[in-house]
Amino acid sequence: MRTLIAAAVLATGLTGPATAQGLAEEPEINNALIVVGMAYEISRQCDDIDARTFQGIRTLFNLKSRARDLGYSGAEVDAYIDDDVQKDRLKTIARRQLRQLGAVDGDPASFCTVGRAQIAKATGIGRLLR
Repeated sequence: MRTLIAAAVLATGLTGPATAQGLAEEPEINNALIVVGMAYEISRQCDDIDARTFQGIRTLFNLKSRARDLGYSGAEVDAYIDDDVQKDRLKTIARRQLRQLGAVDGDPASFCTVGRAQIAKATGIGRLLR
């Protein structure tokens, strides 16, 4: 997941000194970041499933735009994405949700099963996988 976030930071030019604690309280933004992270983790764990990288990056661009629509400055968005505490918080949530869906750490087949189910259901996660 760290690699995806780093790629998103590079792709979107996200850097900045401001803080954005308010973004941690925006469910729309956080839920979408968690979905992207879950899709990335599935693709990383399951060799049979690939992430739709450009779709994921487009989602991240859209999230930055949405955050601006909600009144956050570019610097606030950048600071939020760069915040290690927030990254860790979102990763923890994503991993917990993957476990709830049946993914088991150290068992790539379980990630494949979860990924295929998400693709079949055309969920937000599934739309980021192929």
